Amino acid sequence: MSRGAAVWSSGFRPFFLAAAAYGPLLIAYWYGARLGGWMLPAAGLPSPLLHAHELLFGFAGALVCGVLLTALPSWSGAAELARGKLVLLAAIWLAGRAAVLGLPWLGAPISALADCLLFPALALLLFTTLRRARRRLFWWTLPPLAAFAGANVAFHLALARGAEADARWALMLGVHALAFLFTLYGGLFVPAFTRRWLHARGERAAAILLPLEFATAVAMAVFAWADLSGASWAGAAALAAAAVHAWRFARWRGWRTLAEPLLWSIHAGYAWLIAALLLRAVSELVPAVPREAWIHAFTIGAYGMLKIGLMTRVALRHTGRPLRASAPMQAAFFMMLAAALVRLAYAVHGLGEWALAASALLWAAPFLLYLAVHGPMLLAPSLPRK
Repeated sequence: MSRGAAVWSSGFRPFFLAAAAYGPLLIAYWYGARLGGWMLPAAGLPSPLLHAHELLFGFAGALVCGVLLTALPSWSGAAELARGKLVLLAAIWLAGRAAVLGLPWLGAPISALADCLLFPALALLLFTTLRRARRRLFWWTLPPLAAFAGANVAFHLALARGAEADARWALMLGVHALAFLFTLYGGLFVPAFTRRWLHARGERAAAILLPLEFATAVAMAVFAWADLSGASWAGAAALAAAAVHAWRFARWRGWRTLAEPLLWSIHAGYAWLIAALLLRAVSELVPAVPREAWIHAFTIGAYGMLKIGLMTRVALRHTGRPLRASAPMQAAFFMMLAAALVRLAYAVHGLGEWALAASALLWAAPFLLYLAVHGPMLLAPSLPRK
């Protein structure tokens, strides 16, 4: 298989490459505009909304595609999407990015249509591939994926009406949908990889407790409802969700994996989810903690940590390499952890512009390192598995 064909052989290849390249570009684009280096597109899309939308539906959206296109066929035994269908999905993702950034010139209807095609197309192509599979995990994915897609549609409808508050609400719906997907797949990946590692060392590992899994899903749905509706008990719902996640997390015995970077990094990501929920609860009681603090704790700490660890593992495992994180990627894990801590300190303690700049740089650097270390692997054919 040629290098050009290899990148279209599995869903994680083009979408992990796209996310790792697009994320740092977005940060540079946004921060350059913040410093007055250039103007961001206007046409009803203020800079904070553009920044939030593209990090959520562009960057994180690419990671959602890469994970689902790789994990669901692997677990169901179905064939992966490859070649033409994968090229089509990648082209739709790229067209969406161009449409949003080109909103002033394309106009709202064309921009919205191009940007909202990706997730319906993803669901349709996955459904046609997985509908005959024995394992029905895909069905659990559909509600949060539909909410994620619906949030993007709601965002564009709000922009068309000039309703900035509604656009922000739509972004929050997208964050909650992403958090639910994180809960669903983090609850599969993290304990599965941990059990395998612990069993190889003769240590016990807890089996999945189905009532707890259902309780986790319900807790996240209730928290999302309370937070999005502005209910007075949203803080209590966040605290309850944090407690359920903490119970789930403790059963995985993640502290036993500190010697393995590919495991402690994803455990750290899940721990950040619990911290994010606690921050949302605390924000109801402590005025110094802004409500938005939990969003950055989730998107940078939880999502950033888990994804950079998972992207590294997938790149190694699915291209036939040994599961050993290189020194640059181990440094990347610590950078992402530092980015979350600095960003949280900026929000809570009102640190200066230097803290925001440091957080942005520390967040972007891991993905640039990923491109440097694993980009060539994703562009080349896989090695024979031993």
